[in-house]
Amino acid sequence: MLTWKDIINFAVNGTPNPDKRVEKTEAEWKAQLTPEQYRITRQKGTERPHSGALCTTYDAGKYNCVCCNTPLFDSTIKFSSGTGWPSFTQPIKENVIKYEKDTSYGMVRVEVMCNTCDAHLGHVFPDGPEPSGLRYCINSESMVLEKESVNE
Repeated sequence: MLTWKDIINFAVNGTPNPDKRVEKTEAEWKAQLTPEQYRITRQKGTERPHSGALCTTYDAGKYNCVCCNTPLFDSTIKFSSGTGWPSFTQPIKENVIKYEKDTSYGMVRVEVMCNTCDAHLGHVFPDGPEPSGLRYCINSESMVLEKESVNE
């Protein structure tokens, strides 16, 4: 289980290598993504709080990167943080998220990106629930929910 100390270590010293890399030209990303997805994932934008389609969705499944379809978060670790963005306590695997120090807007934060394609996802904070104490605050537009199929 990742802790805030691990996150700071990754932000300072580098993240573990991803299982694979996906790299495309800006034209290819623009052709694949909606304008809002492109603004958020490729230009480090942020959606308005409480505006994302995945904020109040709690269906079982995996939250994948909208750019490269890498599984990032599992629905079992999603929680309601009241912040207006989908929130999670841990990534699916240690090496799926890339961490970088972010000093924009006069704040010091840790930006989280897809480690496979460098898509901006959001930020991580040390004010989440136990046991990890982490809150991954993620833009809905940067993910797609792959719902679990129900076998009947």
